[in-house]
Amino acid sequence: MDIAKIIANELKIRPSQVETVIKLIDEGNTIPFIARYRKEMHGGLNDEVLRDLDERLTYLRNLGERKETVLKSIEEQGKLTEELKKAINDAMTLVAVEDLYRPYKQKRRTRAMIAKEKGLEGLAVWLRMQRSAHPAEEEAERYLDAEKGVISVEEALSGAMDIIAEAISDEPEYRKQIRDITRREGVIVSEAKDRSVSSVYEMYYDFSEPVAKMTGYRTLAVNRGEKEKILTVRLKAPEEEILAWLERKVILREEDAAAPFLREACRDAYERLIRESTEREIRNELTESAEDGAIEVFGKNLAQLLMQPPIAGCTVLGWDPAFRTGCKLAVVDATGKVLDTKVIYPTAPQNKVEEAKREVKALIARYGINLISVGNGTASRESEQIIAGLLHEIPEQVQYVITNEAGASVYSASKLATEEFPNFDVGQRSAASIARRVQDPLAELVKIDPKSIGVGQYQHDMNQKKLGDALGAVVEDCVNRVGVDLNTASASLLEYVSGINKTLAKNIVSYREENGSFKSRKELLKVAKLGPKAYEQCAGFLRIPGAANPLDATGVHPESYEAAQRLLEKLGRSMEELSKGGLPGLGKDVNNTAELAGEISVGEMTLKDILKELEKPGRDPREDMPKPILRSDVLGMEDLKEGMVLKGTVRNVIDFGAFVDIGVHQDGLVHISQMSDRYIRHPLEAVSVGDIVKVKVLGVDPVKKRISLTMKGV
Repeated sequence: MDIAKIIANELKIRPSQVETVIKLIDEGNTIPFIARYRKEMHGGLNDEVLRDLDERLTYLRNLGERKETVLKSIEEQGKLTEELKKAINDAMTLVAVEDLYRPYKQKRRTRAMIAKEKGLEGLAVWLRMQRSAHPAEEEAERYLDAEKGVISVEEALSGAMDIIAEAISDEPEYRKQIRDITRREGVIVSEAKDRSVSSVYEMYYDFSEPVAKMTGYRTLAVNRGEKEKILTVRLKAPEEEILAWLERKVILREEDAAAPFLREACRDAYERLIRESTEREIRNELTESAEDGAIEVFGKNLAQLLMQPPIAGCTVLGWDPAFRTGCKLAVVDATGKVLDTKVIYPTAPQNKVEEAKREVKALIARYGINLISVGNGTASRESEQIIAGLLHEIPEQVQYVITNEAGASVYSASKLATEEFPNFDVGQRSAASIARRVQDPLAELVKIDPKSIGVGQYQHDMNQKKLGDALGAVVEDCVNRVGVDLNTASASLLEYVSGINKTLAKNIVSYREENGSFKSRKELLKVAKLGPKAYEQCAGFLRIPGAANPLDATGVHPESYEAAQRLLEKLGRSMEELSKGGLPGLGKDVNNTAELAGEISVGEMTLKDILKELEKPGRDPREDMPKPILRSDVLGMEDLKEGMVLKGTVRNVIDFGAFVDIGVHQDGLVHISQMSDRYIRHPLEAVSVGDIVKVKVLGVDPVKKRISLTMKGV
C-alpha cells in the first residue's frame, strides 16, 4: 500500500509533498511548526490540509497493521492464497478487510459448524453444484446417521442449508453489494414509543428519510431520541430487492431440484446473518459521517470564537447574573488582575435594584471602569435592563457587552480556577472569567475544556475522544497563529504552544516565578526538561516584548535570525529601527523576492514571512476579525416588530442555520434558506461565529420564545 500516493490523490497534492510531511511528522515535528516554519519543504500546505493528512496517515497506518494481523492469522491456518492475499492488500477500508477475514475468523459455535460435525458438508456442496439428476430428498437420505444425530431427511437438508447460509454470509462480494443496495434504497424510520409524551423530538414521532438523503443533524437527533428511549429507530432495507439480487448470484439453474433449498438458504443468510450487521454498519456510517460533520462545524465555530479580537486597555466589570444567589461582580484591570469583587441582589426574589445600582456606580467611579461584560445565562435579561438604566444615570462613558458565558461554571469549579483564585468562591471566579473573556478571549477560553464552550450541536452524543482531539487541534492552531507572550502566559495557554506539554508549561511558569521574566528566547533552554527539540518547536511561537534582541518579540524563528539580520543589512535598515515599533512598508523595498531569498540563504516563502514580521512585529491576526458590539441600551422581545432591521452577533452556527444575538437576550434564528440569495450548501459559507451581521425580523413568537430572522435584502 503506497500511503503517500493514496493521500496525495485524496487531498489533490503531490506525493512528494506527502512524503515530506510524513517524514517531518515522524521526526517529531508538530503540525503548527510544519505549517509555519517548514513551508519550503512541503510547498506551503496550510494547517487544515496538514491536519487532514495527519489524520489519514494514522488511519492508513492502522489499516496496514490490521492487514498484517489478518494475513498472519490466515497464513497460520494454511488457507492464504495469492488471490486472497492480493484482495486483502488492495482493500482500502477496515470494513473491507474484515469482510475478507470473516470466513477465517474464530467464531462461536454456529449452526453451520454443528451441521459440518454431523457430516452434512457434502450435501451442502451437492446442493450448491446444482447438477442434480434426482430429487434433493433422495440425496439427503445418503446422509442420515443416527449416531451423529441426523435422523430425518428434513434435518439433513436443514443442516446443509445452514452451511450454505453461512457460506453466503461470509462472501465479501455479497456483503458489499447488500450494503450498497441498502445505502442506496434503505430508509431510516423513527416512531414515538409514547405519542402522548411531549418532547423536543416530536418532529421525529412519525419520521422517515432515505439513507442517501439523511442529514447529519437529523442522524444525531434520532440517535439521541433513541438513546433517551423516546424514539424507536430502525433502518428499513429493500429486502425483496436484496433477496432477488442474492438469488440471482446463488441460483444458477432455476429448474434444478436444489433451487428451492438455495432460495431458502439465501433468505436465511440475509435475515439471520447479514441484515442486522449490515443495518448496524450503515447506521454507524451515518453516525460517523454526522459526527465528522458536526465536529468540523464545532471546530470552525470554536476557531472563530477563540480568534475574536481582544478589547485591550479597558478596566472591565465582569457581571455573572443570577436570581436567588445574587449577581456576582468582579473588577478586572487592563492586565487581567482582579481588583475587587462584590455580590449584589437586584433580581428576584430580593429585587434590591437601587442598592445594587449604588454599589455598581461606586465601583465605576473608584476603578474607572470602561466596560461591563454581562454573562448571557440565567437572569441576563433582567441584569441587562438594570445596567442599561444605570448607564443613563451616570456621567462616565461606560458601555456593556453580552458575553457568551458557556463553560464559565465549568472553569470556576475547576482545579485550575481554585489555584488561580484560592480565596474566591465559584461565583467570583465566574465573574472574573466573564470579564477576562472580552479582554483576551483566547487566553481565557483555553482554560476551559473546548467541549464545554457551547458552539456546537449534539456534542455530548459523539465520540468524545475524537471530538476532544479535533477541538484540541483547533485550539492549538489558534494559539500558535496568534503567538504567546512568554512572560505573561498562563500554564493553560502555554500547553497549547507547539512542542510544549503540560509538564513543560508548568516548568516554564515555575522558572519565571523563580528567576523573573525571560530576557531572551534562548533562556528557555534553562527550563527543566525543555531540550533542543522542544525549543525548536516552540521558540517561534513565543514572544518576549521589549527583549534585548527585537527579533525575540516577532514570529521570526531563531533559526532565521541570521537571515533576518542579513536582510536588514541588504535593505539598509537596523535592529534599532525594528525595536521602535517595526519597519512599515519594508516589503515594498524588495523588487525580486526570489533573488533576495537566494542572497540571504532562505526560501522565498520564509523570506516573505520574515518581511511581514519585520514590518509589524508581533502582529495579532485577530485584529482583522469583527469587533464585538458594545451596547448602552436594551431592547425587549416586545419591542421587536416584523420588518425591523437590527445589527447582531452570530453566536452559533449549526447545520440548518445560525443563531444571532440581536440584544434581546433570546437569540434569533436565521434559517439557511434566509441567509443568501445564492444557493449555499452550509451556513458556514455565509457566516461564522463572532460575525457582526445585519438582520431583518421575520417573526416573533413570545410564547415559545422564538425569533425568526433573515439576512436577505438587508
